[in-house]
Amino acid sequence: MKLLSAIHKYDVFMFSWLINASIHNSLTKVSRYVSKTGDGQLYILVMALFYWHEGLRSQPLQAILLAFAVERPTYFVLKNGFKRNRPEAALKNFHSFITPSDKFSFPSGHTSAAFMMATLLGHFFPTLLIPLYCWAGSVGFSRVALGVHFPTDILVGSVMGITIAFFSIGHI
Repeated sequence: MKLLSAIHKYDVFMFSWLINASIHNSLTKVSRYVSKTGDGQLYILVMALFYWHEGLRSQPLQAILLAFAVERPTYFVLKNGFKRNRPEAALKNFHSFITPSDKFSFPSGHTSAAFMMATLLGHFFPTLLIPLYCWAGSVGFSRVALGVHFPTDILVGSVMGITIAFFSIGHI
């Protein structure tokens, strides 16, 4: 229990530092747009392009479909199992800058999906790996900047996404 308390204190400290930083207003504006790139429409477009190009025999499409078949249920079980409150519910006098789609924060689904897609696409298109990871990291950071996640939500979401991507790659 002490470990969880220490982690939560660290999370609150880092979260508060970011939210109170002098550049936060500028970050919020950019973060709204970056966060939207992780909402899911981009993933559907990518899958549609792979399907259009090669049909269901497309290895990237197969890997993405398998990865989402594992990631979404895992995310749902963890989020509803841990039931960690979002910053707005956990911190007095704080209001997030956007309305999240669900009640709990751990792990970050946006971050998990972004890192999963970055890892999968980077596997099939290695020259894109660094820009894809920069994008995925920006999606995760935007979720903290918008006040809907704590830093460890992002950390666990990224590890989860990368792990599931490697699992998927190994099983196609």
